[in-house]
Amino acid sequence: MSMKAAVLYSGGKDSSFMAVMLKRLGLDVELCTANFGVYDSYIPASKSAASLGFDHRVLDMDFDILDKTCDMILEDGFPNDGIKFIHESVVERVAEKYDIIADGTRRDDRTPKLTVNQIRSLEDRKDVQYINLDSFGHKSVKLITSGLFEISHEKSNKDNSSDYEVEIRTLIDEKGGNSLDIFPEHYQTRVIGYKK
Repeated sequence: MSMKAAVLYSGGKDSSFMAVMLKRLGLDVELCTANFGVYDSYIPASKSAASLGFDHRVLDMDFDILDKTCDMILEDGFPNDGIKFIHESVVERVAEKYDIIADGTRRDDRTPKLTVNQIRSLEDRKDVQYINLDSFGHKSVKLITSGLFEISHEKSNKDNSSDYEVEIRTLIDEKGGNSLDIFPEHYQTRVIGYKK
C-alpha cells in the first residue's frame, strides 16, 4: 500500500519541487491548497498542479481561522505571527487525513514555519511524517527548480497567487484595513509547467 502525501501547495517553485521529489520516491502525492471562502485564491495553484500532472485538492477551511489571523495581523501591524497561526491550523487539519504532510518551507524562510518541537509534537500526536525543505536555502531551490520548471515572474496580485496572503489581504481590506501597509507590493513566481 502506497503512503499518501499531502503537499501544502501555493503553485510556487518550492512546493512544486517538494511535490516532484515525493512523487519520484513513489509516494501517492496530492497537492492541497487551503481556502477560507473569502476569495477563490486556489485557482492559480490548480492551474500549476494541472501543468505538472498532479491531483489538486482545495481544503475548505473554517473562516474563523482566517478572521483570527487577520485580527492578529491588524493588532501587530506585522504579518508573521498571523501567518504562522494560519499555517499551523492548516497543517493540523491536513494531518487528520494523510500519512505525510509536506510543504515548501526552506531554512531561510521566516514564516510560515513550524519549530522542531512543533514538528515532533505533530508527528507524535497524529502519527504522521512531516517533511519540508529546511536543509535548502533560497539559492539552492532556485538553482534546482530553474532546471525543472517553467516559471512566471509577475507582480503579486489576487489572480496569480494561491498563498495564504491572498485571502488575508482580501479580508483585511474588507475589515477597513489597508493590506498594502502590511504586505508591500512584491513579485511572485508561479510554476507554469515542466522545462522542455
